[in-house]
Amino acid sequence: MTFDPSPFAARRTRLAEYIRNAGGGIALIPSAPERTRNRDSDHPYRHDSYFYYLTGFTEPESTLVLIATDSETRAVLFCRAKHEEREIWDGFRFGPAAACERLGCNEAFANEELAERLPALLGNQSALWYSLGHDTAWDARIMEALNAVRASVRNGVAAPADIRDVRGPLDEMRIFKDKSEIATMRRAAEISSGAHRRAMRACRPGMMEYEIEAELLHEFRRHGSQHPAYTSIVAGGANACVLHYVGNDQPLKDGELLLIDAGCELDSYAADITRTFPVNGRFEGAARDVYALVLASQKAAINECRISRNFNSPHDVAVQILAQGMLDLKLLTGSLDEVIETASYKRFYMHRTSHWLGLDVHDAGEYKRMGRWRDLEPGMVLTIEPGCYIRPADDVPEAFWNIGVRIEDDVLITAVSPDVLTSATPKCIKDIEACMAEGRA
Repeated sequence: MTFDPSPFAARRTRLAEYIRNAGGGIALIPSAPERTRNRDSDHPYRHDSYFYYLTGFTEPESTLVLIATDSETRAVLFCRAKHEEREIWDGFRFGPAAACERLGCNEAFANEELAERLPALLGNQSALWYSLGHDTAWDARIMEALNAVRASVRNGVAAPADIRDVRGPLDEMRIFKDKSEIATMRRAAEISSGAHRRAMRACRPGMMEYEIEAELLHEFRRHGSQHPAYTSIVAGGANACVLHYVGNDQPLKDGELLLIDAGCELDSYAADITRTFPVNGRFEGAARDVYALVLASQKAAINECRISRNFNSPHDVAVQILAQGMLDLKLLTGSLDEVIETASYKRFYMHRTSHWLGLDVHDAGEYKRMGRWRDLEPGMVLTIEPGCYIRPADDVPEAFWNIGVRIEDDVLITAVSPDVLTSATPKCIKDIEACMAEGRA
């Protein structure tokens, strides 16, 4: 796939305009460090999302410096130098010259030159835009460079008077996805939907949870996804009542439900899908009733994903329907108003309905402004994921014990109606049963 630097350059321009309008200054955005897994083995490398958002560059040991003043706008990249021996061991490196050309930066230097050049770059800038407190090692490097600038005060060089959090403007930018981001997320959703369909067709009583996880991972990688977006949850029976269950090592039993929360990461963008279905391919009894309730709440919540609503609207609607359903199923007692006012529904639905989605599974961006839930606007992408989790208890009918259901889709806000990116993933009872029957034909 041909790399297109233009979306990343456009984002740098937008950030530079914000900094200039705020009085000008210099922004420093490092990528993530490599992390040791054990002894001489590293974790698979994942770049920093902010750094990638502005560069599209995935090599470790990289830093972007963005200068935005009334007199200039300049993007300076620091990256690994070309190194023939390390390339034999670890693979291709662009090196500063090729990276500069590829990304459309103004200048690029070897990473080893950063400490020497940074004080000069910081000198006489009115403000430093940086994620202070995010990485202690980088904080120390920044303080060292600032002290070096201050030591030159007699030469007429001043250090930045302010340090501002660059994540503020970047978070606001990242909430609104551009065309290239939406296209990537749509493809990530397509791949992830295929993986969930594959899991449904493969599922049989007696299989292990990790066998289903393997089906998901196979489908992710087969279609070009670089990684899972997060550790897949493959939770059969009672395990589905553990919200972040990742053991994935238990047998799947006839008569139980299987909850799968899994999505791929494609070109750094995440999909996030949850489906719940019967291990034996047939919804029956209490499990069918609980599933139908959660599905009704999810459909109503998705319908609230409109520009005339705010971020909390889908959650409010989901809670209304779930709470009434819990009363109807005799899981709770009292009136609907009482159940909502006392939050007694949280016994069976304890998490929120949505989060932003993008470069991170729980993506950047504020949910409230000045104490008010922010309005939904075109270009935002959020998940809709109501659920119901029923643990054994003396006051809970035994037929409902260990039923855990969650249904999650990824929704793009448009000017017209909700665009469900993950709509190809079966979720109606008849569609799930038909998909599972395909695997048994």
